[in-house]
Amino acid sequence: MSSLKDQVPPHDLDAEQATLGALLLDWDAVGDVLRFLRPERFYSLQNQTIFSAMLELYNESTRGDILTITDKLRTNGDLEKAGGISYITALTDTVPTSANVEYYAQVVYDNYIRRSLIKTSSNIISNSHDKTVASRSVLEEAQKEIFELSDSNFTQTYKTTPELVNKSIEMIEKLFRDKKAFTGIPSGLVELDAMTSGFHSSEFIIIGARPSMGKTALALSMIEYITVEKHIPCAFFSLEMADVQIMQRLLSMEAHIPADRLRTGHLKMEHMQQIQNAAGRIYEAPLYIVDTPNMKLLDLRAMCRRLRAQQKVEIIFIDYITLIQSENTLIPRHEQIAEISRSLKSLARELAIPVVVLSQVRRDSEGKEPSLADLRESGSIEQDADVVMFIHRERQNNSDREEGSPMAIDTKLILSKQRNGPTGAVDIIFLPAYTKFENLDRSNHN
Repeated sequence: MSSLKDQVPPHDLDAEQATLGALLLDWDAVGDVLRFLRPERFYSLQNQTIFSAMLELYNESTRGDILTITDKLRTNGDLEKAGGISYITALTDTVPTSANVEYYAQVVYDNYIRRSLIKTSSNIISNSHDKTVASRSVLEEAQKEIFELSDSNFTQTYKTTPELVNKSIEMIEKLFRDKKAFTGIPSGLVELDAMTSGFHSSEFIIIGARPSMGKTALALSMIEYITVEKHIPCAFFSLEMADVQIMQRLLSMEAHIPADRLRTGHLKMEHMQQIQNAAGRIYEAPLYIVDTPNMKLLDLRAMCRRLRAQQKVEIIFIDYITLIQSENTLIPRHEQIAEISRSLKSLARELAIPVVVLSQVRRDSEGKEPSLADLRESGSIEQDADVVMFIHRERQNNSDREEGSPMAIDTKLILSKQRNGPTGAVDIIFLPAYTKFENLDRSNHN
């Protein structure tokens, strides 16, 4: 039995020749096969050279046929490399019609993917044997290459104005019919959603506040609405709180039972029924919790890719950015945070979903409304983020947290940056008993 290295890489020369022959018969089909093919995706060097010449003519708006393609190859000095005039002329003999050109192109593309997988696998094996490369880096690179191949089923193509106009009109008509519809994922905070129209694909969103101002509570309030109410798959990376603590908070929010009662067990029989009902609703929620402390950036990115691919998550929350560990610990911390920020922004674009990240703000912002300049550790967070919002409310002292504490604390959610929309502040309320944020009931606030 021959070893793997002795095997010929997957290819189909008949399909490659049939593709090129069909294009000679029907030049207009070039635009169709560009969804699958580029010159390097052909196995044969001759076929690569011919298709490259075809693309040159296509880009020059010159119609391709045997004569123009031969002339282009001769001008480029590639005619002999392409097999000569006899090979090009014989291509049209391989297919009777151009009707199946997309099928042939897909066969060529399928073999290219298989060759790429073999190459990637070889790289993984080689890197795995290289002790100078960290194992996490090998794993990250392997996952990245595999995901790039899986996402390359179709090359991005252009959109015509009629397509975009129709899509835009459909969206506007939907918004017209349903006044509560949003183009992104709604947070459940009505005034915020009115300003942002929800959290959108590929957005990198920052929620900032001083410690104990309710960053995690705000994230969980949004997560509760997104997963329990809207049943939108969501992932929550908690680098500070344990998963059971998170679930207790969600049960407190959903059952409207004070969190301290859940922690101490001071419950009445009716409370147990409320908890059971809340647990039933949360049980059905598509929420995925990761509670690994000191999580490395590479591990976090890898887990995000898995959750996106396997569980189809549509939004990710991370609590919080300065708890993520950079692989490069030798550089200053502010440079590490800058690297993490850029990486999370690129991750949002790669996965095409919103990534919401919590961040602390500087100590000197205590007692005043925080601004973009108050984001801790690195100014790159402000630069990379598409949306930045801050929580601002009066800090409650210990006596305010006793039984007699106010049921609702007025809070301002300050939208300081939004690339594609307005900025400003919205009023919400914080319910300390349930560590939950809710919409302000203006009818009771007049």
